[in-house]
Amino acid sequence: MKKKGFGAGRWNGFGGKVEEGEEVHEAAKREMKEEAGVDVGDIRRVGVLDFSWAGKPDILEVHIFRGDGFLGELKESDEMRPQWFHVDEIPYGQMWPDDRHWLPLFLSGKSFTGKFLFGDSDNILEHDLKEVSSV
Repeated sequence: MKKKGFGAGRWNGFGGKVEEGEEVHEAAKREMKEEAGVDVGDIRRVGVLDFSWAGKPDILEVHIFRGDGFLGELKESDEMRPQWFHVDEIPYGQMWPDDRHWLPLFLSGKSFTGKFLFGDSDNILEHDLKEVSSV
């Protein structure tokens, strides 16, 4: 559960901005440590999603990574309250609306790219999601 900042009040993945001199995969590992208290081993990029909002020029590029394990115990941070969900009980209604489109691809081990355009109240106005062989 995202506790503050962009996306607060929604179940969300861990992540954040890439710091100067940092590679995207390094940022993903750092954010996992800061937000969930765990160290992830090898990770691989399985998705890239572009998010934009009608009437706003910014595009948010999000890289989705998969890891095969972690060291440590999940813990709550100032920013996130982690919780495990059974795959049949994922709370899509309390997540960003795009998650119901790409998360099943992620959970089935597929790679993907996509674009989502949001309108008022974060409703999806347009989206294009493609399964790809690699990202």
